[in-house]
Amino acid sequence: MPIYMDRHYIEGATHHAIATAHERDLQTQHKYGVRFLTYWFDEARSTAFCLVDAPDKKTIINAHNDAHGSVPHEIVEVDPRVVEGFLGRISDPPEDAWSEEKHMDSAFRVIMFTDLKDSTLMTSRHGDTKALHLLNIHNAIIRNALREHHGREVKHTGDGIMASFTDAAAAVACSGSIQRGFGEYNRAGSSESLQVRIGLNAGEPIESQGDLFGSTVQLAARLCTYAKPGQTLVSSLVVDQFEEKTAFQNLGMVSLKGFSQSIRVYESRVED
Repeated sequence: MPIYMDRHYIEGATHHAIATAHERDLQTQHKYGVRFLTYWFDEARSTAFCLVDAPDKKTIINAHNDAHGSVPHEIVEVDPRVVEGFLGRISDPPEDAWSEEKHMDSAFRVIMFTDLKDSTLMTSRHGDTKALHLLNIHNAIIRNALREHHGREVKHTGDGIMASFTDAAAAVACSGSIQRGFGEYNRAGSSESLQVRIGLNAGEPIESQGDLFGSTVQLAARLCTYAKPGQTLVSSLVVDQFEEKTAFQNLGMVSLKGFSQSIRVYESRVED
């Protein structure tokens, strides 16, 4: 059966109420031939997301309605591998990993793109072996920073990495760690200086066009492309997660390919 993700807007809901609703879904699922795999809940934004193995969208609505009456506002079919890449799981955590109040994590994610400057020229300048060696150094610096700051690698893009974070502060700190790592490598006297561009954006998984993190990913990628080598650019959605905003320089409104309206862009000056 296909896998779906649905979104519920539930103003005033608590973690306890959502956990109870999920338990009722599990108790009712056999009647409708569905499997409620897991859920995410964002109390601040009053949104819950369910991952469901079901024959169709209508059956999901009927099962939710029978279980607790809270029917989803949106339902999209998703690839579970993509869900796991962005959100880190496709099933409920083990019972012993939950707190007494079962505080599930939010589905709100910060998406990072990195891009290695002049990666396509490295082979022509140095040959395949040297170019691969430099790419491996690039991979190691970024992956070490991701591990340190609890980032999840979604995919390798060939000359960069796409990653997701549950926390904006961790994502921004990771970008600082990455830039510092490349700076240290270059100062060590390498024959080839390595520099990366980084773009950060934030959002929820289901968007109006039905793509999982669709425009969130696109904007992060565009910010990365727009950045200068050695620069990290972030969207206002990322900056909004910080009470203290002095570490971000407002670069003003920028026109980016694929976006009909100008986007306010900030440069991150956060150092790890």
